[in-house]
Amino acid sequence: MDVHEVVEETLAKLGKTDGVWISTFSAAQLHARADEIDPSLPLAGLTFGVKDNIDVAGLPTTAACPGFGYSPERTAPVVQRLLDAGAIAVGKTNLDQFATGLTGARSPYGTPQSVFGGGLISGGSSSGSAVAVADGTVGFALGTDTAGSGRVPAALNGIVGLKPTRGLLSTLGVVPACRSLDCVSIFAPDLGTAGRVMRTASGHVAGDPWSRTGQRPLILDPRVAVPASLDFFGDAGQEKAFARFGGDLKVDIGPLLEAGDLLYRGPWVAERLADLGEFLEAHPDAVLPITRDILRTGYGFSAADAFRAQHRLQELKLAADEIWQTADVLVLPTIGTTYTHAEIAADPIGRNLDLGRYTQFANLLNMAAVTVPHGFTHDGRPASLTLFGPAFSDETLRHHARSLTGGDVMTIAVVGLHLSGQPRNGELLERGATLIGAARTAPSYRLYVLPSGAPGLVRVAAGGAAIDVELWQLPASGVGGFLTGIKAPLGLGRVAMQDGTEVTGFLCEEYAVAGALDITASGGWRNHRMGGANS
Repeated sequence: MDVHEVVEETLAKLGKTDGVWISTFSAAQLHARADEIDPSLPLAGLTFGVKDNIDVAGLPTTAACPGFGYSPERTAPVVQRLLDAGAIAVGKTNLDQFATGLTGARSPYGTPQSVFGGGLISGGSSSGSAVAVADGTVGFALGTDTAGSGRVPAALNGIVGLKPTRGLLSTLGVVPACRSLDCVSIFAPDLGTAGRVMRTASGHVAGDPWSRTGQRPLILDPRVAVPASLDFFGDAGQEKAFARFGGDLKVDIGPLLEAGDLLYRGPWVAERLADLGEFLEAHPDAVLPITRDILRTGYGFSAADAFRAQHRLQELKLAADEIWQTADVLVLPTIGTTYTHAEIAADPIGRNLDLGRYTQFANLLNMAAVTVPHGFTHDGRPASLTLFGPAFSDETLRHHARSLTGGDVMTIAVVGLHLSGQPRNGELLERGATLIGAARTAPSYRLYVLPSGAPGLVRVAAGGAAIDVELWQLPASGVGGFLTGIKAPLGLGRVAMQDGTEVTGFLCEEYAVAGALDITASGGWRNHRMGGANS
């Protein structure tokens, strides 16, 4: 595809998903950039988004706090290397304010949800970057990852999240969260793209005191360990999904979890004040209340507390490193459970800690990590795995991750234009979907013809009926591209089936059926088209 066509395709998708972008370059600027690109460059014409705590000259850096915003004079080196390789920066993406949180629900610029719908959170703090990749707007995106911000959103949106060894990607030009732990991360639709971006962006940067280089030998057949015990917070679906991975070598991850607890319950919270404390005290009303409250907990720790925690962390590192005596790769679920926006609102602090349970120890313990999709739960929620290794084992992790991502599929219930033989069925076929067969919903739905001519399936509390659907299996690699074709008021959500199960399927927002033709009595779209009852 011509670079200008790529730009036009990106522009057509911008703004289609709420709460993803904070600022973008204009169409004229993007096309001017396309004119400059040498097609022989390694990332020529590949579009990308940049989390809005990373500097890009020509766009403001806000860290999701308008009162903090500034206009950077220079582009961060990690971004500049991608530009020099021919990639096109589209704009700045949304985040949990000051990269404080794992939910994606802490920003004045809107609250994106997971591309899988159902009210699921997008995850954070790199919320916009993950969704921009998952919905197909850009070819990849940069995030940051201090406690899991480059992995939790990847898990909740069914994409790859790469958290390199700290320092391989420069953090110069990044608004600090915890400066000693911060890491630039990469979101991509597949491991191949993530690897290309990583190879292009990595390398020592003069003037960055945290920049470092190194590489362990690639292990083609690594020894793989899994935890001896895990907590899924009562989520049987995620527990069963992880059980599909198996694994015979069991290790104790207690030291890892204790180290992770130090990040938000220990003095590393105070490190955030080293860079943000002056702004916080000078402009307290510019900061969201929940962000302000979290940052201010840092004042409760003394210098002695910080040293005690460092001493304990050193002991935990020694215990954690014992894992690498018997294993080369450790595999965990990225998150133990998923949450909806309503569930996060009910307990924003406690459930944020749940989301970070299996991610927040990595940077404290000097680990590399790669998150990959791992299919779906029985009710259609995304599941994922994260592979951990010691520092500089990045290549081994990516290599082994490729062997884990070949067979993941998502079951989707289609009700109308995506049925076999209908006008949009090709969107499934071209992404490798296969037909499982016909099915019926639970008697809890009504079916309408929307003004656009498309069907709209709405779940109702009373007066519903069973509606004919088809079940299709879509490879996980094709989900993101498929989702980009779904426009409001339609979306994907959980559809109850006649046999008592739930699958992901097409649903319509209730407001859109006011005055629409009700064709529920026909029993389904195909019957309606063939002249069934009330059609």
